Amino acid sequence: MTVEYAPHGLIGVLTPQANTTVEPEFWVMLPPGVAMINARMMSDKDTLEGRLLDYFEQLDTAVRQFHNAPVGAIALGTTGASYVAGIPREREAVAALTKQTGVPFITAGLAVVLALNTLKARRIGIVSPYPEALTKTCIPYWEDHGFKVDGVVQIANRPDQFHPIYSIAAANAEQGLDELEDMGLDAIVMLGTGMPTLGPILDRPAVGDAPVMSCMLCLGWASIDAVRGRQADADALKAFIRAEGWGERLRKRSVAV
Repeated sequence: MTVEYAPHGLIGVLTPQANTTVEPEFWVMLPPGVAMINARMMSDKDTLEGRLLDYFEQLDTAVRQFHNAPVGAIALGTTGASYVAGIPREREAVAALTKQTGVPFITAGLAVVLALNTLKARRIGIVSPYPEALTKTCIPYWEDHGFKVDGVVQIANRPDQFHPIYSIAAANAEQGLDELEDMGLDAIVMLGTGMPTLGPILDRPAVGDAPVMSCMLCLGWASIDAVRGRQADADALKAFIRAEGWGERLRKRSVAV
């Protein structure tokens, strides 16, 4: 089935209710002929961790919002839900939803895992926008996937704003990279789908020899490959990190703003 604005693939994206970053960064990354439709995940829980778990537990209902739209993959635009749910539950949900929908279901967490494995990275540094408690929760997730977290930089978030993570500026995210210089890392991951990261990666795709990626960059890369039926490839991923294909779109967007 051909979709007018998505002849090369349509991605269904699930986004947390107040997230202001997932959709804009997805649109920047999408190549011509690939498009997305979005659905919001809702929760009335009082705590961040409570909302993240709520999103995870509602996935079966959330994917139904796409109904019979001809999506070729579904992307979960939150990484925190994977941390609080844990690896076994995440894998179980991915398998169940892939079977239920008939298309790949991709979480941001597993997209990062795929990217790190594709680059054969083991020693990683992370730049975290999360409150301290969630930062501590995320480290075992990466370690249990076989990575050694050798550097952690926690970005000061904005509890006085509409959301402590989504209100972080890209410039603040980029400053976190400075603290991971000269550590001999295999890769650096900027966490969270709500912290703007494409600008920092465009300006600085590597720190020393360590490629810089983010949850959103990995989710976009994995989703685009999925709808195009492509296998993960290290050279293609490195080119994507260097902003080949999307960098000019981000520059034009920044100039327009």
